[in-house]
Amino acid sequence: MSVVLHVSDPHFGTEVPEVVEALARLAGQLRPDLMVLSGDITQRARAAQFQAARAFMDRLGAPLLAVPGNHDIALFDLWTRLTRPYAHHRAAFGDDLEPVFATPGLMVLAVNTTRAHRHKNGEVSARQIGRVAEQLARATTAQLRVVVVHQPIEVARAQDVHDRLIGHRAAQTAWAAAGADVVLGGHIHLPYVMALPGLARPMWAVQAGTAVSRRVRPGVPNSVNVLRWHADEGVCTVEQWDFAAAQQAFVQARATPLRPAR
Repeated sequence: MSVVLHVSDPHFGTEVPEVVEALARLAGQLRPDLMVLSGDITQRARAAQFQAARAFMDRLGAPLLAVPGNHDIALFDLWTRLTRPYAHHRAAFGDDLEPVFATPGLMVLAVNTTRAHRHKNGEVSARQIGRVAEQLARATTAQLRVVVVHQPIEVARAQDVHDRLIGHRAAQTAWAAAGADVVLGGHIHLPYVMALPGLARPMWAVQAGTAVSRRVRPGVPNSVNVLRWHADEGVCTVEQWDFAAAQQAFVQARATPLRPAR
């Protein structure tokens, strides 16, 4: 079994200490094969916020794949935004903004959907779509094939349509045809698992809430996702873990079994 811990939108600079510690305990219990950090790592893209985020991730002791979110590009420092938009992210998490992680059981491909000239909206280009499709085509049947973006590739509510990834439909079509099973995202602080209709093969959007920030949505607690891939059974179980204040811990809220095509 392969285990992936999906963490999104921690917004370091607005983190809640007790939730941070609860997530550290959960990671220690899970001992994941990979931790995916799907953007909005910081609140205002400040060096100190990136350093705090990196120090926390290092505590967890798991391999890490991280992509930037729109909050990880300086908002008020226009010169930095235009000339060195990812400088602090690169210093903390490395120069590769679209890293790849592969094991016999996992192929995880990151896509940088942020754009320095945009404040919020994300975009995936034809070049990015093609590159990911080519990489997916090289996966084995034993690998769970995961694409990581920041902004959602599909939304569950009409009020979130404006946050949907620009180029989402072309990406869905190409990546499903190339063999993708799951697209992980964040940005809207709303967790859900959604089957994407009208594609060549089954593919799901898996969204995470905000992991440790006080910037939660009404009625939606801090949350993370855990993906458990049973290659021998052909089942990926997506678990949503919510922070429960009474227990001061993350507790499993729901589990959704997915059966990728092979």
